[in-house]
Amino acid sequence: MRALRRRTRAAAPSAAALGALLLFPACATTAEPGALFMLSATGTVTRVMERYIDRAITQAEEQRAAGILLRIDTPGGEIGAMKRVVGRVERSRVPVITWVGPTGAQAASAGTFIAMAGHIAAMAPNTTIGAAAPVTATGEDVKGALGKKVENDTVAFARGVAELRGRNADWAEQAVREAVSATPQQAVDQRVVDLVVPSVENLLAAVQGREVRLLNGDIVKLNVALGTRADAEPNLYERVLQIVSDPFVVSLLVIAGIVGIGAEFFMAGTFLPGTVGVIALLLAFLGLGTLLPGEAAVALLLVGLALLAMEFFVPSGGVLGAGAAVAIVLGLSIALGQVSTALTLRTILLIVLIVTGTVTLLGTAVFLVIARGYLARSEESGGRLL
Repeated sequence: MRALRRRTRAAAPSAAALGALLLFPACATTAEPGALFMLSATGTVTRVMERYIDRAITQAEEQRAAGILLRIDTPGGEIGAMKRVVGRVERSRVPVITWVGPTGAQAASAGTFIAMAGHIAAMAPNTTIGAAAPVTATGEDVKGALGKKVENDTVAFARGVAELRGRNADWAEQAVREAVSATPQQAVDQRVVDLVVPSVENLLAAVQGREVRLLNGDIVKLNVALGTRADAEPNLYERVLQIVSDPFVVSLLVIAGIVGIGAEFFMAGTFLPGTVGVIALLLAFLGLGTLLPGEAAVALLLVGLALLAMEFFVPSGGVLGAGAAVAIVLGLSIALGQVSTALTLRTILLIVLIVTGTVTLLGTAVFLVIARGYLARSEESGGRLL
């Protein structure tokens, strides 16, 4: 029992250190004014991709970038996330160049509209765009009145994206209703994209000096071929969130949660299976999107505080305290990950304050647990201290 408590007390600072590690790598991409920001929309379109693109575009605006190059290679994804990505690209105060590349890439389904949303849209040879008919998560057609509603809404959105950039709205509608696709040359001929280029260097040279109109009406002349480039990669928080959102990982978390909570009923008093199960289920709900990041953070913090309270009143050998440390650190990490990832002085002070408060809270809980055990031993010896 004492060995377990020693391991638990050692685990609390380690958990706090892990939380700090998750919080601090969320550094902003730094570049000199006039740089070209390089982004990638690869893999399934999800709310994690949406967050990443929103953050990167915001940083490009704040640092007065000359432009943004968004490389696209996606089979599609969530309609809601796609609409928010498209809206952010359209609202950008920095010109956005979308490029379906390199060779072999695709801008299918939801990726079609992200590609068409760019102020300038391009494709590499042997890439594809289109096939944007809405389907269910299992790849089946959405049937009945709901299917017609989703299709008509997506068509209206597709036409709006095309018309805003002066592109072929009829083709965009066909991509939704008939799932048509296009090769790069077909896309250029039908005014779906602007040009076909084999590489980033060729693309930047081809668009150098072109003028684009931003949503606020400003005309900007592109100067992106010769300046510096800044790679805006997903930060650690976004990478972890992407992993948690992976269907395989979500399945493992759901299984762990159900098995853990179920095992707690057969091994009452051990607390370890139930604690692990509750935390795993909350992470699974976060990955599924059932809980938004902010809601998951609040839930984990509440679970952590509840476990701390239980640790003081229910002997658990430190299991509940360790679970509380993990839950609180995860909750704080998710909460701060939602904040702007630019490390301003205010953000740094906030991180330091919260991490310090967490360590203090956990230290106080450990002290109370030790004090409780000490007082219990004193009472057993008749109040005499040895």
